[in-house]
Amino acid sequence: MPYEPWQPGMLITQSRLASVSPTWQDWTPVWTTSGTSTPNFGNAAVLARYAVAARTVFFELDIVFGSTTNFGGGTDNWRISAPVTAARTSNGCGSGELQRSAAPSGYSNSPGTRQPLRVRLTTATTFEFEMSGGNINAISTSSGAGLIDASTPWTWDPGSSLRAWGTYEAA
Repeated sequence: MPYEPWQPGMLITQSRLASVSPTWQDWTPVWTTSGTSTPNFGNAAVLARYAVAARTVFFELDIVFGSTTNFGGGTDNWRISAPVTAARTSNGCGSGELQRSAAPSGYSNSPGTRQPLRVRLTTATTFEFEMSGGNINAISTSSGAGLIDASTPWTWDPGSSLRAWGTYEAA
């Protein structure tokens, strides 16, 4: 059958155009852990935005921790809720950086230090963050590689930040 431009399903409608021309919007992330520690943003500055084009989710997360932020405890891996349920888990759906406000114990640089990170979808609804390299100033991490928590890669302080961005497939 030859292509007919008037066939249903081939028309450009407002909803079809919106699915390929997404509008960015805010989401309110929920911060949990892999264990029983309960972190809390407190007075942190949190910017969480996302857009969906067809089934591709684009996200941006920018957190600057505040003086009343509770980072949780121990080695329970931090989890941040995703804005849209994912089609599957993924060991890599984005990247970002960590920055400590003050120089961590054992680090010679001042003030603070930064590290790259990899964003993982460890469940269809939550991100976890993994250190993906050494400090930008070439000082190795004293705590080694791993998923981010209250004490990895350092003891967090007010003014420290976690920034991430990426894409994944929506369910």
